[in-house]
Amino acid sequence: MSDRAAPQRRVRALMGVVAASALAYPLLLCAVELVFAQLYVVQVGAVVGWGALAVLCSVGVVAAARWGATRPVWSPWLLVGVLPPALYELWLVWPLLTR
Repeated sequence: MSDRAAPQRRVRALMGVVAASALAYPLLLCAVELVFAQLYVVQVGAVVGWGALAVLCSVGVVAAARWGATRPVWSPWLLVGVLPPALYELWLVWPLLTR
């Protein structure tokens, strides 16, 4: 059994890396769209939408990497790591929300 376990762990780790890297381009797209939505064409709805999609992609990257490493996917630290970018985005959008 141990001779089959090592290749299975390697395959799972590689699948986790591929899944995590597949979310890198959507995350980059979200970042670019957020810049345009916040700086060039100020749209609160677009900022909220692209920000939410970026958070989902970020959580997906971490979840895929943790799944590949055969660790539990959900942890409180995963959600705590989302707080600083969320607070930064709220700080950027706050003047538009309070008009």
